[in-house]
Amino acid sequence: MANSHAHDAGDSHGSLKSYVIGFVLSIILTAIPFGLVMYGSLSKTATLVIVLAFAVIQVLVHLVYFLHLDRSAAQRENVTAFVFAGLVILLLVGLSLWIMFSIHTVMMAH
Repeated sequence: MANSHAHDAGDSHGSLKSYVIGFVLSIILTAIPFGLVMYGSLSKTATLVIVLAFAVIQVLVHLVYFLHLDRSAAQRENVTAFVFAGLVILLLVGLSLWIMFSIHTVMMAH
């Protein structure tokens, strides 16, 4: 009864190998955009697109390797809640920027 709250090693926590893979991927996904920005070898638009793409990939790496979100039935509710929260944030930020741009355009016309 004392161990009723104990977790199996593979149940909800990752292995050392999983954490090391996540850490190495995080370092790589940080170093590449950092190098692109520091050395400025690409255009600003290309650099921005690449940095944003690497940021999205890094969020996914963190979700999988550190927060252990996957497609299993046990994690389905967590993944659904995360996707819904991301959609709400995307809509709020996107629509706010659209409104501000529209207001700016109208105000500059007069």
